[in-house]
Amino acid sequence: MRERDTTASASAAWAPATGPSSAPPAAAVPGWGGLARYIIAATLARASDGGAVVAIVLLVTTSGGPGWLAGLLGACITAPHLLGPFVARVLDTARDGRKVIAAACMVHGGTLAAAVLLYPVTIPVVTAVLLIASGLVGPLLTGGISSRLPAIAGEGRERQRRAQGWDVATYGIGGTVGPTVVAAVSAWASPLVAALVLAGGTFLAAAVVRFLPYAPPPAAASDVPKPGRTLVGILTSGPLRRTLYLTVTVAFGVAALPVTAVAGAGALGVGPAAAGVLTAAYGLGNLPGSAGVMLRPARADADGLMTRLAALVAGTLVLVALAPSFPIAVAAYAAAGIANACFFAATLAARSEYAPPAARGQIFVWVGALKITAGSAGTAFAGTIIGTALPLPLTLAVALTLAAALLSLTERR
Repeated sequence: MRERDTTASASAAWAPATGPSSAPPAAAVPGWGGLARYIIAATLARASDGGAVVAIVLLVTTSGGPGWLAGLLGACITAPHLLGPFVARVLDTARDGRKVIAAACMVHGGTLAAAVLLYPVTIPVVTAVLLIASGLVGPLLTGGISSRLPAIAGEGRERQRRAQGWDVATYGIGGTVGPTVVAAVSAWASPLVAALVLAGGTFLAAAVVRFLPYAPPPAAASDVPKPGRTLVGILTSGPLRRTLYLTVTVAFGVAALPVTAVAGAGALGVGPAAAGVLTAAYGLGNLPGSAGVMLRPARADADGLMTRLAALVAGTLVLVALAPSFPIAVAAYAAAGIANACFFAATLAARSEYAPPAARGQIFVWVGALKITAGSAGTAFAGTIIGTALPLPLTLAVALTLAAALLSLTERR
């Protein structure tokens, strides 16, 4: 009887929303101070998460290791992100989620540092195990931290969405700064030192996380659904289901851009090295996109907004595919970055507004983990088929993204 009561309680706690949910519990001291600390912590953590795989690959290759080992060890820190949702439940059950995220930062930094320090003196399997441990907590540094933002931002849709614009910026800055720091420190010292710098950044992030405003737990621990039930809840909730498949489809599609940049440089009349300019334009486009969300937050419901912005992303991919010259291609890549930043902000809003409070942390991590997996799959797929025809990866990306947008529009109607 007691087990049945617990199940019923969990079922009641999971009530997929059909519209924006009530505002999350406000932090003890919402405002700019808490948001500023959040931005610092999120940027530090995401820079480490984004730069770690680059540091590992450089460490192996510069020490004379084979390419297959570099790729395998790099995968050891990225592939475990898919298991993040099975770690994330503690975010919703903990009395103080700050302690969970701070501990995740320290585990990530500690295992990364141990992996690179032991690599020269031990067998690769030891390094692989440490990197897998680091990768397991990686989703808590991305989607896990984002799940704290609704309570920090305070009440009101405009404040929430402006804060989500800042969150998108931390992803863009972290994803750019991390690899840049690795490249610079590796050239100045070594990839080992670069990896240790990233590890130090996560320890600093852990300290800053502890100073974020406190937010009470969203529900009693017994009311928090388990990971499998959370995924079922996402799939049975219209807005959350659309958030998931639109996020995954767009991530799969835009992952073709770096591959296309390298393969298509010759057709634009430039050398392969110029592909870095194109990918940089895409990355830098994230900043004006997120700034636009901060300065002028959208007022529309996140559900419909995601559909429109997914279609916009598809439109920018068409511009990339049809760009007749290098300058126009640079502008098209930047436009794709801007559109994707706005779309990403809309998905963050949807996760926040439609998720039941008792499962909000898990939902952030579920969507984030599947997004990363889709991006990796999209890059691999584009690399596999681009030899058949240069426009093929982007053509398929546009078709899939428009199909997902049309499906979401049809579902709502």
